[in-house]
Amino acid sequence: MKKYFTSYSMCIIIMTILVVPNKIIAQLKINRVELQKHDLSVQGREVIQVEVSIGEGETFPKHRHPGEEIIYVLKGVLEYKVGEEPPVTLRKGQVLFVPYGVIHSAKNVGNGDAAELATYVVEKGKTLVEIIK
Repeated sequence: MKKYFTSYSMCIIIMTILVVPNKIIAQLKINRVELQKHDLSVQGREVIQVEVSIGEGETFPKHRHPGEEIIYVLKGVLEYKVGEEPPVTLRKGQVLFVPYGVIHSAKNVGNGDAAELATYVVEKGKTLVEIIK
């Protein structure tokens, strides 16, 4: 019984880690759609592309990734806070690089919805988005 309880407990803990960030994001007017995911020629790394839509006035909370992120703004006006750097405001067609593991956030500061194409080059098998409280 103890072995079953331990395995069951570990499953609950792992599911909580994987699902809680999505629940936090789901409460906001934010939508993430995975477009593609592929292994890279570098062992243990993968590339993932996600379209992230952020509703007017919404903020994607502080978070980090197990690798680099390249952001391309598809529409709207987004303000990014990356690490200790001053905030930067980007519009459609502009890009931003987020280094490995750096805590960052994004806020829709324009009128109407905004969207970005997020390309992640990350460690394979790790949780993609870790929300920081």
